[in-house]
Amino acid sequence: MSTLGSLAQPFDPFADAATAEVGGGAVKLDQGYVHIRIQQRNGRKSITTVTGLAKALDLKKILKAIKKEHCCNGTVLKDEETESEVLQFQGDQREAVKTFLIKEEICEKDTVKVHGF
Repeated sequence: MSTLGSLAQPFDPFADAATAEVGGGAVKLDQGYVHIRIQQRNGRKSITTVTGLAKALDLKKILKAIKKEHCCNGTVLKDEETESEVLQFQGDQREAVKTFLIKEEICEKDTVKVHGF
């Protein structure tokens, strides 16, 4: 007989998001993967979340630039479980955020993971 112990644990979709670290004397952005996800709200409404950005980055400046460039609203939220900050945008902004992060050299192309339908 098999045990059902592993089925009792809830699935956490943000468990694989890497945490940012700041290295020695110079600021080194070792941020691992940046995850861009979409979450369905109600009807056709959705939100886009960005996790895994380095803690040394000024997220409010990044948020302001993306909001201005792509005419959308957004905010910086604190994730209670991981104690990290998350960027949240109104609407499906996955490709817009990905191209902005790559164009401004905040992330490399192979470290950005886009999730969703």
